[in-house]
Amino acid sequence: MEIKRALVSVSDKTGIEDFCRKLAAHGVSLISTGGTHAALTKAGISVEEISSVTGFPEIMDGRVKTLHPKVHGGILGRRSKDRRVMEEHNIGAIDLVVVNLYPFSQTISRDDCTEELAIENIDIGGPAMIRSAAKNFKEVLVVVDPADYLSVLEELDLGEPSKMTRKKLAIKAFRHTAQYDAIVAGYLGKADQFPDSMTLAFEKIDELRYGENPHQSAAFYRQANFHGTGVISNYRQHQGKALSYNNIADTDAALDCVKTLDEPACVIVKHANPCGVSMANTISEAYDRAFATDPTSAFGGIVAFNREIDAETLDHVLENQFVEVVIAPTVGRETIEIAQKKKNVRLLECGDFGATSDLTSIKKVGGGLLVQSSDLLCLDTDVLKVVSKISPTERQMEDLLFAWKVAWFVKSNAIVYAKDKQTIGVGAGQMSRVISAKIAGLKAREEGLEIEGSVMASDAFFPFRDGIDAAAEDGIKAVIQPGGSMRDEEVVAAADEHGIAMVFTGVRHFRH
Repeated sequence: MEIKRALVSVSDKTGIEDFCRKLAAHGVSLISTGGTHAALTKAGISVEEISSVTGFPEIMDGRVKTLHPKVHGGILGRRSKDRRVMEEHNIGAIDLVVVNLYPFSQTISRDDCTEELAIENIDIGGPAMIRSAAKNFKEVLVVVDPADYLSVLEELDLGEPSKMTRKKLAIKAFRHTAQYDAIVAGYLGKADQFPDSMTLAFEKIDELRYGENPHQSAAFYRQANFHGTGVISNYRQHQGKALSYNNIADTDAALDCVKTLDEPACVIVKHANPCGVSMANTISEAYDRAFATDPTSAFGGIVAFNREIDAETLDHVLENQFVEVVIAPTVGRETIEIAQKKKNVRLLECGDFGATSDLTSIKKVGGGLLVQSSDLLCLDTDVLKVVSKISPTERQMEDLLFAWKVAWFVKSNAIVYAKDKQTIGVGAGQMSRVISAKIAGLKAREEGLEIEGSVMASDAFFPFRDGIDAAAEDGIKAVIQPGGSMRDEEVVAAADEHGIAMVFTGVRHFRH
């Protein structure tokens, strides 16, 4: 496959002048369109305008310029089988197609983007040329990414692109247009929460050493067209080893929790569950209180803050425990220098916490997906109701709401003991709710934390009174839970019997 003629039409002009100049040096004649033609001509590169090839001008404000038999016939024509047809209609072969598409993603991310502007930035001719070239990859080379220019030139220096390269770039081209179409469909159909068909568009950030376990391979992808900050997919790493699969999953869980807390806060996560959470006057104090909840589980955990982490706090964390990842919205220069004391510790910056954009939650199941709206409703204050004979004090209510937020991010069955905006015991992921309550109490006692006068949050209702009896035995004085059990009266009666204040939220937070 000898490359004699190339069609170049790019929106992203990164490196295009140098690439085309080197193509010309290889004896490749160039055809181009509109803005690309103007840029190459200005750079002194000899290039033929597309209208002189088609014999037809660009029309309709550039909407129609490459949709022509002399373009697509030149790309799709099989050099042997279709030679006579190509000669009969004076269609010249096009051996290389260099195309990238109108910047639809960048356009719709603009604050001033209207639907009309977005529609005008839907590329039609570009995907058609890319798909034509990719279909005919045995005889045509297609390039959609400036990052591939160098490798293409290197192969031209050796003679011609290999069959493996042509097929690899064709696959990349089909994925490129598929992702582009998915983004367009997602934008135009954004009001349709659960469409009849679903195409997901993601871009690979990195290949990971392995997955959840060493025998599993893994990679990390970012949602295409996602421009938000304050999330794990947009992290910036200042220090430490590459992130592992489990690091990423656990850091995501820690960020989800800490960003919901209004005061300076710290969340420590181990195996996707918060094992210690606190709010305080400073993040350093918040860390100490979060760590005190469960120092054993905190070993090798993820530490997340909702404020910029200063050098003194990071130094204290690193001296106090073994930690896999420390993450905060922003990180100072002196803090980065402190991190270098522990070369394997990963120090991440995620940017300011923005509005949550993931409005749907997706879970892979055998042969399909479960899709639901994301669990963004922490609490509905309109249905919050005190159901016990005694009401919680103002201080207890603050702790109840704090504990409720933490329980929101603990795996079911979730029980959280808290006092003075500090978790003192967390029971997670048990098949029985009463066992979760007993584990929360056990953890608090093991660390010598005062349970008497604490509050308890439960992510779902108590099916029996035994959970309340266990809490009362520990010294719990107020409980927050969704309510809704057929035995609610029995559960409330148990609270009254033990002198416990009980609040119903009317909202459940299962997390599996």
